[in-house]
Amino acid sequence: MVAADAEVVVVGAGPTGLTLACSLRLHGLSVRVVDRAQGPATTSRANFLHARGAEVLGRIGALGNLPNESLRAMRITSYLGDRPVMTLEFGDPGMRTAAPPMVVSQAKVEAALRARLAELGVEPEWGQGVVGAREESGAVVAELGDGQRISAQWLVGCDGTSSVTRSQAGIAFPGVKLSERFLLADVHLDWALDRGGTTGWIHPDGLVGAMPMPDSTGRDDLWRLFIYDPTLAQKPSESEILDRVKQVVPQRTGRAVTVGDPEWLSVFTVHRRLADKYRHGRILIAGDAAHVHAPFGGQGMLTGIGDAENLAFKLALVIRNLASDKLIDTYEAERRPLATEVLRGTSAVTRVNVASNPVGRFLRDHVAIRLFGLPFIQRWTTYTASQLWVSYRKGPLGGRGREPRPGDRIEDLPCVRVDGTATRLHGELGGHWVLLLPDGVSGDLEPLRRHLGEFVATLRHDGADIMLIRPDAHLAWRGRLDKIEELYRWLAAALGSGVVR
Repeated sequence: MVAADAEVVVVGAGPTGLTLACSLRLHGLSVRVVDRAQGPATTSRANFLHARGAEVLGRIGALGNLPNESLRAMRITSYLGDRPVMTLEFGDPGMRTAAPPMVVSQAKVEAALRARLAELGVEPEWGQGVVGAREESGAVVAELGDGQRISAQWLVGCDGTSSVTRSQAGIAFPGVKLSERFLLADVHLDWALDRGGTTGWIHPDGLVGAMPMPDSTGRDDLWRLFIYDPTLAQKPSESEILDRVKQVVPQRTGRAVTVGDPEWLSVFTVHRRLADKYRHGRILIAGDAAHVHAPFGGQGMLTGIGDAENLAFKLALVIRNLASDKLIDTYEAERRPLATEVLRGTSAVTRVNVASNPVGRFLRDHVAIRLFGLPFIQRWTTYTASQLWVSYRKGPLGGRGREPRPGDRIEDLPCVRVDGTATRLHGELGGHWVLLLPDGVSGDLEPLRRHLGEFVATLRHDGADIMLIRPDAHLAWRGRLDKIEELYRWLAAALGSGVVR
């Protein structure tokens, strides 16, 4: 057995890798985070954090000041010519959450996660790209670009769409191209446009969208522009992108605009990709290394953050010898079907946005516009984008019975600690399992600790059932006190530990 430098090596210091590292540290594991970049990213890239993402960050103590640094631009208004034809309101999804959805740059999300990780005793190691990874004597050895070798019990590639980890593990990454080129620009604009929401213009030459961005300069004139424009050369320069922005925006929006200094300019082509599997031996992948989404709907960063939270507590149980490594297989079993579903939705939105044939344009410009104006469709859209609906009830750790069923998300319930202090459920999770007990029912944690270790807590709630809640806020088991032996049998089977009580 190779001596480990850390129990887990995380490759990539983006939102997925940082969320995973924070979660692992909360479970008491040693972690190293390596990234080939020379330092943190300063460009915004993703710029929307939906309710589920805010909830995860809240559970691991990484929400920080993000709610105050973000915008609440929860409205999308679409124009056909100079006429507003549809307004989509992203309202309350109807479920208690740690924070509302936020317009906030990915750079700020990463900064909040790095600050939390530093509190937990870990700093990302910049300029340390992984060039090779292989299993060796019951461990994983990662080779870095400078010749250094680091070993761990497990290695998780959170290193993006061009993942070296995925390539080294021999995991296929099939996919299809969904669109031609979009221009992206974070740029200061002087124009008469409401910053209370995102605005889009449907135009025969291609879609134009404008989203207000938080502006640290205090000028409140920073916007994210995305422009469908397949006409430029394959690799346009930044000056060519900016010139095209200056030309296209007034032309397609019909508005007078002065385009100021850019903060970031880029191009992208929308692809949909999904890894064939998420695990090869002791090497795992998560986030964009496992699935690539269209940017419409803000689902990519959100799905990666969810991957990380799901994987962390399973790795913790296996590393502490409380579960067999078959538990790791439930990570793919729970998360890959979700990625498939999310990819289906983001792909459909992309096809609508870039529709080029007459039938597609008619459906977009007339049928879709009317449908998305209906209140129940708007509520459904908000709920779908939030990912608060995610359930693992059909997975290997799920179950049947009354709702909520095992595998379902449990909302942020009011609870009481054993000392009588009022609290909320999600604030007690992150690094812990929670046994929820009805008032008047006493619980012995010792049998649970034989299965789950010290990372389990007891809370009281206003309900009739005992419920065991996973660290990711999903229901593991529910039942009455006289059925408590079933809980221990379920844990023994789910964890593959052989321990019954």
